[in-house]
Amino acid sequence: MARSRIRPEQPRISEPDVAEDLVEATLTRSGEVRDARIALPPGSTDAAHSRLDGSVIASGAVDSLDVSGAILSDVAVDGLSAVEVIARHSTWRTVVIRGGRIGTLDLSRARMDGVLLDGVRVEYLSLSAAVLLDVEITGCRIGTLDAPGARLERVRITESQVEEFDSRELQLRDLDLRGLDALSFTDIRALRGATLTDAQVAAHARALAIAVGIDVQD
Repeated sequence: MARSRIRPEQPRISEPDVAEDLVEATLTRSGEVRDARIALPPGSTDAAHSRLDGSVIASGAVDSLDVSGAILSDVAVDGLSAVEVIARHSTWRTVVIRGGRIGTLDLSRARMDGVLLDGVRVEYLSLSAAVLLDVEITGCRIGTLDAPGARLERVRITESQVEEFDSRELQLRDLDLRGLDALSFTDIRALRGATLTDAQVAAHARALAIAVGIDVQD
């Protein structure tokens, strides 16, 4: 007899494979960087359509980092402080971001596979129409999580706070939200199939009732 699948299935995430001896390097548009330690300049960096492999982006304070259309594989980002990180249409494979503060993190239409956001503060996180496979968000504080039309599979959020979660038209499988403290969801019906705790369901009971057509009055 086949064993029943344990739900929700947890994300499969590993640490980036980064070499011990790293060279110093800078990011450029359409450039390629491998096995490097990268210190970003304090202003703006245009690294759109670049490729970054087996590298570390060091802590620092910057205005803007543009990695739109870029491919990041086995990359660790430590304590980055940025006004904005633009990563639309980018591909992230085995990427870890630890600590730091980002005003806007735009991952619209990005593909993320084996990604960890750990202890990051983000004012505005856009995942519009993005694909997230094996992703964990832990210990993060997020103002607005904007994810209309996103596909989430084996995604877990733990010990994290979100003020507003735009959940319209989510496509999800094995979405574990038991560690999420969310003030509101734009469309709570889109969470069909997600895993929540009893306390979370009770906290959003009014929204759930209205979503199924119950006339709720005081």
